Amino acid sequence: MAHTYLLFDFGTDEEKAQLARHKLEGWKQAFRLDKKLQYKLERSEPEPEALAKSAPKAAEAHKAEKSKSKSKSQSQTKASPKHKAAAAEAEASEEAPTPIGKVNLLVRLYFSGHEKLTEQRWLDRIPSEEPFKEASPRVVHQGEQQFDELVEQFDALG
Repeated sequence: MAHTYLLFDFGTDEEKAQLARHKLEGWKQAFRLDKKLQYKLERSEPEPEALAKSAPKAAEAHKAEKSKSKSKSQSQTKASPKHKAAAAEAEASEEAPTPIGKVNLLVRLYFSGHEKLTEQRWLDRIPSEEPFKEASPRVVHQGEQQFDELVEQFDALG
């Protein structure tokens, strides 16, 4: 059985990566591709320079938003304790913005020798679909130069 890997680089667009993951999961269930189509998301840490540039802007925007919400809450009457707890949790989650690094999606197709036509159809279909099209798709077949590196990388992702 031959492996074929598809690599998609979504940059910092986490939303499109999740959309692609959702689409793959739907295909996996609909076409019963449990072991034949596997995928893993790889997230790299953002560069410290990018974090330093975006952190002050995010802090300023958060302070402005917080001051607006305080003035609104002061003008309202007493809120229930449950409402206050929910508001406190929402503020805590807003205070710690998660940095977004690069998101890569690795897809492994694992078809047997007599399923060559099915494998080729999936190799043609996946990169041509919407969330994958813009992610600079790259196909690596068994025996190519980068194949061994991709196998190690795919296995290391868990």
